[in-house]
Amino acid sequence: MRMVDLIQHKRDGGRLTREQIYYAVQGFTRGDIPDYQMSAFAMAVFFRGMDEEEIADLTMAMVNSGDVVSLAGITGIKVDKHSTGGVGDKTSLIVVPLVAAAGVPVAKMSGRGLGHTGGTVDKLESIRGFRIELPNDRFVRNVNENKMALVGQSGNLAPADKKLYALRDVTATVNSIPLIASSIMSKKIASGADAIVLDVKVGSGAFMKSYEDAKALASTMVSIGKSLKRRTIAVLSDMSEPLGTEVGNANEVAEAIEVLRGGGDTRLREICLTLAAYMTVAGGAYGNYDEARRALDELLHSGRAVETFRKFVEAQGGDPAIVDDPGLLPQAAVHVSVRAEREGFVQSIDAETVGVTAMLLGAGRATKEDSIDYSVGISLRKKVGDPVKFGDVIAVIHSNREQNQDIAERLIGAYTIVSDKPEPVPVVHSVIE
Repeated sequence: MRMVDLIQHKRDGGRLTREQIYYAVQGFTRGDIPDYQMSAFAMAVFFRGMDEEEIADLTMAMVNSGDVVSLAGITGIKVDKHSTGGVGDKTSLIVVPLVAAAGVPVAKMSGRGLGHTGGTVDKLESIRGFRIELPNDRFVRNVNENKMALVGQSGNLAPADKKLYALRDVTATVNSIPLIASSIMSKKIASGADAIVLDVKVGSGAFMKSYEDAKALASTMVSIGKSLKRRTIAVLSDMSEPLGTEVGNANEVAEAIEVLRGGGDTRLREICLTLAAYMTVAGGAYGNYDEARRALDELLHSGRAVETFRKFVEAQGGDPAIVDDPGLLPQAAVHVSVRAEREGFVQSIDAETVGVTAMLLGAGRATKEDSIDYSVGISLRKKVGDPVKFGDVIAVIHSNREQNQDIAERLIGAYTIVSDKPEPVPVVHSVIE
């Protein structure tokens, strides 16, 4: 078998066998197949696509390229979630303790943020003392005792995907649904969960800008999960504006705590309850979605969800006092109010612009080597549909820079204010099971 023959076969629209796909992935992971040939392979897939069986085979080839986590020591049906990323997306900080409070175990591995989308690991590391790395026995014990643990992703989890993504990033082949779907699902399958709920974001702040592309990606991932005997559900959610009112690290943790207490932004709470409901049904805690929604809403308002979060923080070495006093989280030195330059209603907030602006403050990374400033970020005082008067504060910049005029100008540019109130956009577009 030769790699050049596989490339040619796919280039010409042919279908690859499982043996051919494994040959390519294993050879690339070992270093036997050079980057230039794998780049050509990725481009052939980009233009010619793959059928469902090919994508499932590619996913499993990447799963088997490295470690596969065993969660056999954890009691119950293990449910995981994954978000395709967005601006202000702190859903894991809310959904995981909420699902755990319902008695469903969540053993989650998360990554760091890169670019304008924040990473769950970075947000948690804004909590003093929090340990994102745990020995496997401690990880399992924490899930059995508290029904949840959240750690950084293993360095040898689906290494083929890591190598392939690095090539896709520099060869203009990132935006390929077979390659995206197999990349995401290989890490989820390797993480050992029995059931997976996917939060597929769509809109200006998401990787998938159009609903049609997001739906195609979601359908492909659900199909992969089904073919690999994992119950998989995809929720298509809106990212046309930042999720919630906070963008940053420490301030997003504070907002997550507010939602876990039963308050917070309505749209953020809605998507979190939706994801948690599907996760708890998949985990066997409730018989159907409506029953789960009612029960989970009660868990938020009873205080059980926020207490689960407190135990989780303490179990991983973090300071649990931040639950009662989020002011103990890192705080920026400078706070700048950004004011509206006209009257009307907020028609839109460009999520990507807000995310990039927060990154420029130091809340995100332009490269993997960049350090994070946990204290900086943006508070959105006006959201889509809100009335605005001239001079109203529409956002607050939390910065450690002396000069923030450029940041303020970027935020003003992110807001579109019009005369008529816009029609509301639902935060949940559709669900694929």
